[in-house]
Amino acid sequence: MNGTTPPPPVTNQPKNCGLAIWSLVLGILSLTCFYILTAVPAVICGHIAWSRIKRSAGQLTGEGLALGGMITGYVGIALSLFVLPLLLAIAIPNFVRARDTAQRNACINNLRQIDGAKHGWALENNKQPGDPVDESAINQYLNHGARPVCPAGGIYTYGTVGEDPICSMPNHRLPAP
Repeated sequence: MNGTTPPPPVTNQPKNCGLAIWSLVLGILSLTCFYILTAVPAVICGHIAWSRIKRSAGQLTGEGLALGGMITGYVGIALSLFVLPLLLAIAIPNFVRARDTAQRNACINNLRQIDGAKHGWALENNKQPGDPVDESAINQYLNHGARPVCPAGGIYTYGTVGEDPICSMPNHRLPAP
């Protein structure tokens, strides 16, 4: 020997279990925004990581990460059982209201087109207010030459010259000038 000490024996340092890290990341995401979509994988990854760490005989670490992932995953599942129905209870009536508003606006647009076609037909045919209208002739003044259809299923009544067309659906009326 030349007076130097031999290097210490190389020992394998335990590694962190990647699945435990993923479990914790997914669990945290389940608490913030993705709820059930990441909560279930967090719980599954946490359980798998926990069992791998226990079987590794000290070669893998990360029990705390796996446990944290499982806990946050289970909490995320519990929250999703409460939050998702609450969000649906809020969203569904708003979607219905938005659909009704869109249908009403489309119907009013159709009524405006019919009214414009009536005015053009009346001017071209020298009709006076109160004169009856020929609906098939007025339809020729519309974009596609066909009677418009109310998106909510209402029926249009053209009325006489000078009178606003109406729809059979409530609240589907031309606004007052």
